[in-house]
Amino acid sequence: MVLNFFAEFFTWIMLFVILLNISQRKIPHSDGKRKATLLLAVLFLAVYVVLVLRLQWNLPSWTEWIFIAILIAVIIIFRRIFWPFRLHCAKCGKRLDFNHIIGYDENLCQECFFEKYPEEAEKEKAKAMTPEEKREKSFTEASSVDDIDWDSWEPTETCVLTYVTDGDRILLIEKKRGLGSGYINAPGGHIELEETKIEAAIRETKEETGLDVSNLEERGVLRFQFKDGLRMLGYVFFTSSFSGTLIDECDETRPFWTDIASLDYSKMWEDDKLWLPMALEGRNFDGRFIFDDKIMVDSRVTEEEAEEPMFGDEDQ
Repeated sequence: MVLNFFAEFFTWIMLFVILLNISQRKIPHSDGKRKATLLLAVLFLAVYVVLVLRLQWNLPSWTEWIFIAILIAVIIIFRRIFWPFRLHCAKCGKRLDFNHIIGYDENLCQECFFEKYPEEAEKEKAKAMTPEEKREKSFTEASSVDDIDWDSWEPTETCVLTYVTDGDRILLIEKKRGLGSGYINAPGGHIELEETKIEAAIRETKEETGLDVSNLEERGVLRFQFKDGLRMLGYVFFTSSFSGTLIDECDETRPFWTDIASLDYSKMWEDDKLWLPMALEGRNFDGRFIFDDKIMVDSRVTEEEAEEPMFGDEDQ
């Protein structure tokens, strides 16, 4: 009876075992269950061989039952090796899906498995990411400006900085709140919707200092990639044409004049000392930076060819 069963279904049993083992290869942390599948295949083969030999040697039918009993005893004694499969999570008791039954040696559900192996959770998240999310991740994880694909890089915020000079003096502000609070910088801010960068520079300077500026010259472009995902594009303008009365301070800033020769870069963003001296000399530049909060991780500043001056009455 047993021989007839194995003779009829042995090929299908072995085919199922082979397909099961191939499926297990695609599942991480499944070496133990893959070995168990192969051991079960060896046992099935051994049973079939013994039964065939019994038939050829005309042994009594009870001998096959003895052999089967021995195999069952071996499986029971070494059940952790031959049968590591479980239907429920070993930690939380949740019913397992098919992949977690035949794979994942720890017999954990997806949530418990990711809790134990957070690196696997990251891999799965990476697989599920859209191209945009993968690109964003490459930006935030970059440790060098050369690691960033600047051709596909797009800012989340666009702003302007306007340096007003008066002979040997330069107009700066002390930032009282927001990004860079406590630092010294030039008047500036975000470019509003339907506003050109020149218009934004004129407006922000007026709001933060009370001065009306004109004849602005674009001196450089700054690109900042922050580890928290902020991507900021900044246009740097210079001018010595201004009118009006300097205000004492406003809610966001405190403006003041200072000598160019005595600029204190220790109170500015780290990148300022890399490009501001160049800009004060009238040279054009392109700056690219990676910041982790207020700490500069990497930078690259290059001198650019001078362009025609851009004046306040032109649309930019």
